[in-house]
Amino acid sequence: MKATFPIRFGIQTPQQHITWSELLALWRDIDTLGYDSAWTFDHFLPIFSDPTGACLEGWTALAALAMATRRVRLGLMVTGNTYRHPAVLAKMAATVDIVSGGRLNFGIGAGWFELEHREYGVPFHTTGARLSRLDEALRVIKLLWTQERANFDGTHFKLDNASFNPKPLQQPHPPIVIGATGEKVALRIVAQHAQMWNSFGTPDIFHHKIAVLDEHCRRLGRDPAAIEKSVLTNGPIGLDDAHRQVDAYIAAGVTHIVFSIGSAERAWMTDFAQRIIPHYRT
Repeated sequence: MKATFPIRFGIQTPQQHITWSELLALWRDIDTLGYDSAWTFDHFLPIFSDPTGACLEGWTALAALAMATRRVRLGLMVTGNTYRHPAVLAKMAATVDIVSGGRLNFGIGAGWFELEHREYGVPFHTTGARLSRLDEALRVIKLLWTQERANFDGTHFKLDNASFNPKPLQQPHPPIVIGATGEKVALRIVAQHAQMWNSFGTPDIFHHKIAVLDEHCRRLGRDPAAIEKSVLTNGPIGLDDAHRQVDAYIAAGVTHIVFSIGSAERAWMTDFAQRIIPHYRT
């Protein structure tokens, strides 16, 4: 499949089991090494590890990291829609877009980590209900970002002649990045709202899911090529094998490869940027 977007590389730095000084140093490196995007995540407890460990809040950290960087695009991969009312989230995102000089990629998903919902008393709805709320939240957020007065009367959310200023710096709004895997409903929401789709899995999995996403786009009358496809994968990978893995994702239709790393992988991040990224910059 021919790429319709330039090949991009990003780094996700989950702000768990890490000090602020370590996180800040990582982001300052990312900003100077030629990476296209940098991401925190949206969890209040560490995931896939000791849940009692340290975990900084993602949007607050992102605002501070925006002030410590100059060129890299930034966002959360991805915001859990269950944690905040969409009007509050829209205001937070617009603020970060302004603070960063228009560098925000607005990442959002339905939410999945049940433990932190249970511990903090956040309602954890069924998968279908979370997806329904995600669809409505995206409609609400886009209305607030683009209308002088926004009205919405949904099943889950309502707006009553709501004003919203200042608007995001990026117009008509920051690119919407949806993290999703479900083929029947979640990818339809991607087709409806997203400028970028993010998921995880092998190149073969992406080849299949991109075909499903393309079909949703056609049914909605949208050009599938308008949605950038991105993968979140664990780093580090052996640099000798990096070309093969990156090329396999590109062949499947993925053009934005994001590696999730910790502070211990700082040297690998530098090596990858210096030895691998230049091959994809032509």
